Amino acid sequence: MKWISSSGIDVIAISWYPPDMADSEGHSWDDLVPQLLDAAEKHRMKVAFHIEPYNGRNASTLRRDIEYIVKSYGAHPALYKRLRSASKIVAVNKKEEPLPLLYFYDSYLVDVDQWKMLTTPSGRFSVRGTNYDVIFIGLLVKSQDRYTLTESGFDGIYTYFASEGFTYGSTPSNWPSLTTFCRKNGLLFVPSIGPGYDDTRVRPWNAEHTKNRSDGEYYSRMFQMAHIARADIVSITSFNEWHEGTQIEPAVPFTDNQTDFVYSEYSKGPEQYLHLTLDLIKKYFMAAHHIAPAKIANIV
Repeated sequence: MKWISSSGIDVIAISWYPPDMADSEGHSWDDLVPQLLDAAEKHRMKVAFHIEPYNGRNASTLRRDIEYIVKSYGAHPALYKRLRSASKIVAVNKKEEPLPLLYFYDSYLVDVDQWKMLTTPSGRFSVRGTNYDVIFIGLLVKSQDRYTLTESGFDGIYTYFASEGFTYGSTPSNWPSLTTFCRKNGLLFVPSIGPGYDDTRVRPWNAEHTKNRSDGEYYSRMFQMAHIARADIVSITSFNEWHEGTQIEPAVPFTDNQTDFVYSEYSKGPEQYLHLTLDLIKKYFMAAHHIAPAKIANIV
């Protein structure tokens, strides 16, 4: 958490499964949430939830999930909250109170009609205007998703993937037009950027989507494109998704003895991408750089 805060980042998005579920490796993520919230508060950061997909996800289960998150963590000072766009506030939140922001990964796997039951005031499981109202951010993969997400009642879109050109959403040249669309429809636009991409360790057939870090040049260009696009929020994929090669976490050279996969060192030291993140935030955005140190200490 100290590393993340020192790099100028002010919100972390954590993967989340309902308390009775676990990820593919059997880990129950909800058990860790109280510790993460406390640690974030200590380092003057906020926490947002990245809601992972699961079998049987529908309006009813999503309403249950949202209620659980708000009841369990809504009062914690480290939970990230913000206002919706102005047009959305007029439509559904007359009090203009900041609301928890939730990212819904693979949101396209849930039918539009199911989402509308949650996101429209008259929906059967609607959270609008209740104590469980939240800001819904859905995943945009294809160009058409912008219309589907709008129809579904989402408050914003994010792109997640860090490999340029892998999807319509992860292609920075499309971001300005997506910003325009979001402004017209009262949505938040959250492009996702990353330092590079290499998932050949786990998907050896996917080498065509590898993106070389180019000593930080790739990352810097993604930051610049998000700035040009006038993004409402910029998300970074990722801090520690090592298996997809998108990490900015401090690193040293390492060879996996089981797979012989080589984790390359950063050319400018273990903390290169923390330093670069801070520099780019200062250059293009204002978020949290006033609490970050002028120089990150050698922390590895």
